[in-house]
Amino acid sequence: MANVLIWGAAGGIGRALAEIFVTKGHTVVAVARSWQGLEAVTPHVVTSDVTKPEEVAAAVERAAEEAAPFDVFLYAVGDILSTKVAEMSLEDWRRILDANLTGVYLATQAAMPYLSPRAHLFLLGAQHERLRLPGLGAYAAAKAGLEALAEVIRKETRRPLTVVRPQAVRTPLWNKVPFRIPANALSPQQVAQTILQAWEEGCEGILDL
Repeated sequence: MANVLIWGAAGGIGRALAEIFVTKGHTVVAVARSWQGLEAVTPHVVTSDVTKPEEVAAAVERAAEEAAPFDVFLYAVGDILSTKVAEMSLEDWRRILDANLTGVYLATQAAMPYLSPRAHLFLLGAQHERLRLPGLGAYAAAKAGLEALAEVIRKETRRPLTVVRPQAVRTPLWNKVPFRIPANALSPQQVAQTILQAWEEGCEGILDL
């Protein structure tokens, strides 16, 4: 059985990941800004805001006390905004970049000492080339940057790393944008199942869903 560290475990995909890994008998440490009923999924819950370096560092230390070393690292934190660049505040720009990109840097850096030698890292990305639309500048830029950062992390750590690029997923993020969710949108459970399978099969690189 594996030790699994999930960031953003209170969100739609993050919670689905926590549930499916627990169901398979793995030990899951769930990190989220608030508990939001996560104690019903796993007894190992740590609160943290990924935009605050001191909270991220403290969260990793508490997570390591629960279960370490970690064999699976999953970053499923995300936020989105629909505002044109000319109208976007610096605060909003930073919020989207912090959640989708800077948080990856902070979480991976803090967790590195607690990962097993062959720990598999999964980062939740997006098919950003399809998201270069009016209002989505910050989100598209963050997800494109995540892929570049992921490639560097993979080369530096020599650990298996997968960037998961789902199309539309039925999560509350869609309430923040003025777009209609596609009829073929995936459920969080479908995404979680695919990630679990990718880990079990040792799939690395880019995973388009």
